[in-house]
Amino acid sequence: MRKFHEKLVFFVNKTNVQDFIWQFVKFGLVGISNTIISLAIYYVLILLGLHYLVANTIAFVISVLNAYYWSRKFVFVSKNANSGKQIVKVYISYGFTFLLATGLMFLQVDVLEVSTWIAPLVNLCVTVPLNFFLNKFWAFK
Repeated sequence: MRKFHEKLVFFVNKTNVQDFIWQFVKFGLVGISNTIISLAIYYVLILLGLHYLVANTIAFVISVLNAYYWSRKFVFVSKNANSGKQIVKVYISYGFTFLLATGLMFLQVDVLEVSTWIAPLVNLCVTVPLNFFLNKFWAFK
């Protein structure tokens, strides 16, 4: 309970709230570049005839490398020498949301008949905030 109280006091502090918001904005900027990379790869692979889930998986693997690099250098400014452990945590974090997004994509495309072009965009509303919290409080902690 004491740790929870300490975290609550941290967020009540105005400076910490501003830092938190600025960090989320930077995460969003990295997310935009990551999304562009991911969607570009996804759409190219779709146009080449790959199944949408295969295309999504390949786009995921490549885009997480981009996300890791810029999160480490720009968003969370990690000087942690154990970058191997961090990248594993980043892949686990993104992997979790990838599985969630893939399940949502399957539901949207195969059940609700949402376009394969639109479904990944809808999923960003769920995965971006979730990835921020997982990266901030676990992967780059």
